[in-house]
Amino acid sequence: MEGNELGAFLRSRRESVTPAEVGLPGGPRRRTPGLRRAELATLAGVSVEYLTRLEQGRDRRPSTEILGALADALRLSSDERVHLYRLVKTVSGGTCQGSERSADGVRPTVRALLDRLEPTPALVVNRLGDLLANTEGYARLAAPTGLLDAWPVNLARYVFTDARAMTVFPDWEHVAAERAAGLRAAAALGDLDAVRLADELAITAGSRFSDRFQTGALPARTGVERWAHPEAGELVLAYESLELPGPDEQCLLVYLPADDATAAALDLLTHAGRTMPLQVTR
Repeated sequence: MEGNELGAFLRSRRESVTPAEVGLPGGPRRRTPGLRRAELATLAGVSVEYLTRLEQGRDRRPSTEILGALADALRLSSDERVHLYRLVKTVSGGTCQGSERSADGVRPTVRALLDRLEPTPALVVNRLGDLLANTEGYARLAAPTGLLDAWPVNLARYVFTDARAMTVFPDWEHVAAERAAGLRAAAALGDLDAVRLADELAITAGSRFSDRFQTGALPARTGVERWAHPEAGELVLAYESLELPGPDEQCLLVYLPADDATAAALDLLTHAGRTMPLQVTR
């Protein structure tokens, strides 16, 4: 990348944040617009010297933890966090969000199994949480929540970076912990794609992701999720996850109604005629 776009971006955001926005006194004798370097350094937990090197372009490879802390301290919006992540990937010669990997394929027999499961909400994911294929029943469930809006669809990216997720999942803390645990388990086993996605989320989601990623907990294979569905209302869904044989560690995730009210609501979604296309890898 020519010039010092990363440093310029950090400096411009620092200068646009008022002390009041981060709980600091303004004072009448400030000569620096926005925050002073020392103030931002304190908020982010880095040294003034290091922040100066970043802004001046003398250090262009900060860790994702530092960038996540700076993004939190600067109160960056979702779009600004994504832009920051892209700047870092450009500097390091990497790729940008959503393009770092192509999802694994799904065997024809697995697609046939999904067809047999209709209209049950079911999906196949890889160890990163990328959606590889799903039933139309899952599309009817997930599409109104915005989960299928971005391509490629990734469950962890949706939970941590889409504001709608905190409304869709009343128990967001639990769901977020499970998504982070799944990604941590893959990264711990040496999956470089999982490491790259974790680096991305450390910047785009900041401490919301990093704090949960560091716990080292393992994801549950079965459990219950509550959904506040924008069309079907309150849903209580029990889920089972079944590992599929193969070197790429794909997983079949099936949702079942946990009570009569949820069963009736899913039936209404099915009979409402909301036919969505089967999601497949392109």
